[in-house]
Amino acid sequence: MVVHVPAARPAGVVAGLMRGSVPVTWDDGTVSLYRDTGVVLRGHKLGEADRIITLLTRRHGKVRAVAKGVRRTTSRFGARLEPFGHVDVQFYTGRTLDVITQVETVDAFALPIVGDYQRYTAASAITETADRLTAEEGQPALKLYLLVVGALRALAEGRRDASLVLDAFLLRSMAFAGWAPAITECARCGQPGPHGAFNVQAGGSLCSRCRVPGSVHPSPEVLALLAALLHGDWETAESSAYGVRRDVSGLVAAHLQWHLERQLRSLPFVERRTRQAPITDTLGSNTMSGETEVSSAAQGTRSRESARGVTGA
Repeated sequence: MVVHVPAARPAGVVAGLMRGSVPVTWDDGTVSLYRDTGVVLRGHKLGEADRIITLLTRRHGKVRAVAKGVRRTTSRFGARLEPFGHVDVQFYTGRTLDVITQVETVDAFALPIVGDYQRYTAASAITETADRLTAEEGQPALKLYLLVVGALRALAEGRRDASLVLDAFLLRSMAFAGWAPAITECARCGQPGPHGAFNVQAGGSLCSRCRVPGSVHPSPEVLALLAALLHGDWETAESSAYGVRRDVSGLVAAHLQWHLERQLRSLPFVERRTRQAPITDTLGSNTMSGETEVSSAAQGTRSRESARGVTGA
């Protein structure tokens, strides 16, 4: 929907339309404005004082727009366009890139996230994944937008373990993309499970007849946690053991990066230690069933990506 306004431009009409959520185009074709809410995924420098901001918006999908003068200390935007910000933005439609003209904070997710390394690295992986999954700009992605907002809100509130929030987001975002791993049935023949083998390239769990070389053997607890995170069963997820969570993280990361065909730059920096787990567990080995094989699966995926020359840039 586009609102066309006579060139006379009464002041009251202009002010009212600029607060709206629909595009505005004058009869003389000189101005086109629109508003949307979005999450800041990333930004990079442009010239001496500007920055190109990438947002995932509610109605317009991924939008790349220029924030003029945002790197100056006197910028009217302040820190509202930093990554993880949930903002209401007014855009001016440009010839190549749109221009951000107004910004208002909807949720200040960034403040509690950036001060905690585990939450910060998890949020970075979430926004990078959302960026990768929305290759085309301007294509609505409402489900993914709501999923990103929910994940960042959970990280900001800090009531759930950041590692679980991240893995739940990754699994559900893959489900939206059609990449959800088979967990309760064989990925190849559909035979009901649970099954003892899991192969990223094959699409998830495999029965004994469909098992292929290189499959790993996650424990039943790992498969149960995968299903819980995918379907939002937080009671089961939060009662899981630390070693099970690490195994799940390895499978989820390998599955995602196999389908993306490139490694996420932020994922290797994610801190997987839970609030209850001692630091020595993070640095040492864990003997819980399946961890060695799951870690090997993730490492194998990274090795294949390196061989293909994938840098993640």
